[in-house]
Amino acid sequence: MLIHSPQADPMTTNELREEPRIPGFTYHHLPVADAGVHLNAAVGGDPDATPVVLLHGFPQTHLMWRHVAQDLAADHHVICPDLRGYGASGKPAETADGQTYAKRTMAADVVALARALGHERFALAGHDRGALVAIRAGLDHPDAVTHLASLDVLPTLDMWDVLRGTTAAIGFHLYLMAQPPGLPERMISADPDAFFGHFLDLWSQSPEAMPADVRAAYLRACREAVPSIVADYRASAFVDVEHDTADRLAGNALRMPVTVLQQDWGAALGFDAEELWRRWAPDLAHRTVSCGHFMAEEAPDEVTAALRELLKR
Repeated sequence: MLIHSPQADPMTTNELREEPRIPGFTYHHLPVADAGVHLNAAVGGDPDATPVVLLHGFPQTHLMWRHVAQDLAADHHVICPDLRGYGASGKPAETADGQTYAKRTMAADVVALARALGHERFALAGHDRGALVAIRAGLDHPDAVTHLASLDVLPTLDMWDVLRGTTAAIGFHLYLMAQPPGLPERMISADPDAFFGHFLDLWSQSPEAMPADVRAAYLRACREAVPSIVADYRASAFVDVEHDTADRLAGNALRMPVTVLQQDWGAALGFDAEELWRRWAPDLAHRTVSCGHFMAEEAPDEVTAALRELLKR
């Protein structure tokens, strides 16, 4: 893996200028992969402090961490990237083998980004899609990830196992975007704001937690990234399952302290989320929350407190 020094990409400066930003954070567009992929990252806090990388979920960008990131930046070096394929980060074309958007590839991006910013070891928290990237980073790069937090997701292998029968309807988008290239992209592109906005509405219990300008930024970013978002989800139905299965068979696990925050949707679907998680994370702190899916925006104080507790373990 190539390690690069931080440098701004002048082509993206004007693109980012009018977008909402995390106050007090500086923005970088950094090369992280041999193929020339760049990640957009908001960075704040003391560069010499303990590093914490925060990965966003679907259908969002790094902005979802704006409240948590500002709090943590008081005594940590906080790095909030847009994942490959999302936001203002690079969106390489999907390859036939699915590796371009495999969580293994996206996790390698995150490790390279942290190194480019001067950190060989860092704490890592992810929400939704970002949590899947974080899990893969913890499995593939255990020497780099010191602590790991997952917000409102199950590991890929378990996610597919628990979706069955009529209850699988809640994850219809997983099946739609798993289809071969072409159809899902065309269907979603026909009305992307309706598609992505559906999830912003359905999964939120506190709509006021997502201001109009932030919601508009999310929709705009998704509108411009339909092929790469679909490719990310398609990878989770195929190559990511292969990687998780190999780790399960080999007995690999997350050996660092792990915190999981989830809604209590496990009870509604008839499974024990904590039990599933403990197979992957022996050093686990698992708790349910009462807010909606977008917990870093709906309950930022609770999320920040959980992350600070994790970092003390």
